[in-house]
Amino acid sequence: MASEQVLPPLPQQFKLIQHHMRTAQEHEKRDPVVAYFCRLYAMQTGMKIDSKTPECRKFLVKLMDQLEIMKKQLGDNESITQDVVGNAHIENYAYKMFLYADTEDRAGRFHKNMIKSFYTASLLYDVLTVFGELTEENIQHRKYAKWKAAYIHNCLKNGETPNSGPMGMETEFENEDDVSLPQSSASNNPVADMPSSDLSNIQTPTADHPPSNFSTIPIPPGAHAPANTPAEVPSTSVLPSTPTIQPGPQSIPIIDPSLYSIASQGEMRLTPEDYARAQKYCKYAGSALQYEDVGTAVQNLQKALKLLTTGRE
Repeated sequence: MASEQVLPPLPQQFKLIQHHMRTAQEHEKRDPVVAYFCRLYAMQTGMKIDSKTPECRKFLVKLMDQLEIMKKQLGDNESITQDVVGNAHIENYAYKMFLYADTEDRAGRFHKNMIKSFYTASLLYDVLTVFGELTEENIQHRKYAKWKAAYIHNCLKNGETPNSGPMGMETEFENEDDVSLPQSSASNNPVADMPSSDLSNIQTPTADHPPSNFSTIPIPPGAHAPANTPAEVPSTSVLPSTPTIQPGPQSIPIIDPSLYSIASQGEMRLTPEDYARAQKYCKYAGSALQYEDVGTAVQNLQKALKLLTTGRE
């Protein structure tokens, strides 16, 4: 296993990626795909930061070895071998973690696990950049998740009651360097010995420059917390009064009646980009079904079918 490859201590220059490395370790067994891409992001970012000093170079070489081992172990996993599938896997996972935290937040249930879920979601949106530039929607989700994690944590730390949802984003923060997140169980891996996931690197908006447009962030179908939420729930971190969220009935999108009667147009020729988009929709649908999100799966399959039969979205 990759976890058996002991990494050198994380160089100080790589403080920016320490939380992504911790997230990788936490998902080693729970979701190896997430662990792999977190490490891949850390390696790519580390290469940009410093690949020449001896300690940084040593760390990166060991990390590359770890990635090669994981790639061989996961060689039959399409999320590793196909970027489109991997992108969909990480994006859906980040969505589910974000939505779990957002559901708790809007219901006024504030606890350490939802803070960690917000922050980890923001890290996974960072990880998505290994596949290319983020969509505007994902950029907004990342910014909002980081802001919420810092805001709620500091409120609880100061004995204040946070405002639910996008409200109250004008609040300023003090001593944000002291903010820390729940720490996972320790292990023998040096990565686990890094400081717990603090929020010292988060640029918290001030009263003069609050985040904008967060009340209009599009929330995809299936916005309830999944039966097995991606956020790990440490037994000591959830408040006793926090009820367990069970998934509610899902609203299945109505099938577009026109799809039943569509006949393939003989003279129509699909472009390579059309095929790529259709494949992406199908992969998104498959990934959504992993989380029992039928609504999202149906919507994506309808998009793929319409594109393949009409050449239009």
